[in-house]
Amino acid sequence: MITRRQFAVSTPLLAASALASSGCTSEPASDGYEAVAERTWQQGAVTDLSGAALGRELVRCATLAPSSHNSQCWKFALDANLRWISVLPDPARRCPAVDPDNHHVFVSLGCAIENLIQAALAHGLQGDAKFDAAGNAVRVLLEPTRAQTTPLFTALSLRQCTRGHYDGKALSSEELALLQRAGSSDTVRLLLLTERAAMEQTLEYVIQGNSAQLADVAFVNELKDWIRFNGADAIRMRDGLYSASSGNPNIPSWIGDVAFRWLLTAKGENDKYVRQVRSSAGIAVFVGQAADKAHWVEVGRCYERFALQATALGIRNAFLNQPVEVAALRPPFAAALGLSGQRPDLVVRFGRGPVLPRSLRRPVEAVLV
Repeated sequence: MITRRQFAVSTPLLAASALASSGCTSEPASDGYEAVAERTWQQGAVTDLSGAALGRELVRCATLAPSSHNSQCWKFALDANLRWISVLPDPARRCPAVDPDNHHVFVSLGCAIENLIQAALAHGLQGDAKFDAAGNAVRVLLEPTRAQTTPLFTALSLRQCTRGHYDGKALSSEELALLQRAGSSDTVRLLLLTERAAMEQTLEYVIQGNSAQLADVAFVNELKDWIRFNGADAIRMRDGLYSASSGNPNIPSWIGDVAFRWLLTAKGENDKYVRQVRSSAGIAVFVGQAADKAHWVEVGRCYERFALQATALGIRNAFLNQPVEVAALRPPFAAALGLSGQRPDLVVRFGRGPVLPRSLRRPVEAVLV
């Protein structure tokens, strides 16, 4: 999730070279990948589940949330009587180069928690999330209530971070109001930038941040570790950033490793971001009331409600987090937004566009403790 790279292996020369070298078709693992993705994102049953089976289904829904580099940096503990579910960070799956203070980890937990709460309500359980600072975890208390299948729950199986071009058309005032309501809370402010001047100003910070990150060897190496260059690798790992989800071809991993270092340039990526931002209807900036883990979790919950509401409206979104990931850029970026002294948490572009291949998730067994 929370980072938003799209590896540029789209030149005809590279694609032809990869296919000639490997003897593969243009989509060597597409059928297998599509079937696995379909199972991953299937809409689950909302009746006739209870006990451990219901707990596992709630965890499965939670794991459909976005996370930094799709690292799935979470673990879940289930109460035997399903009175609560605890959501904990998984330190083994953090991304220290892009996320040295674990900001994205706790935002990711917030996204998973919001999914869990939306799914619980559809199954007749009211969820109440409580942050445990001592344990660096969130416990979601569950109480029986009237089951409600909301549009946000329905959107769980359709949501994706769509790293492609949008149609450039403005959203209606009614749509923007729904997004504003979904993405805000008492402790999280959402700025919706739809004026072109404000979007161009944000784009300048995206370009500065992207250039700084791609000049950082540790960042580039970490990013490469999470790229899945073909469907077979994506299926084997069930995590990471599948290159086809950004519109790129399936290629053998060894070619992808070489091509990644050759083609991932600041200029190429910056040019891509220019086109993508200018094709978007707007940019959303999420700002927590304080820069601490509890507020980062709340930011994640607000973003996920925003993303689910957008999905319900047929609106796509993708992250542009470079201005908040590069620490030196945060203060000037905040000042440019009129937020001096605050820390912007997430930057997201949105608009209408095509669906791209879905990312995968690890099985429930892999995330239970």
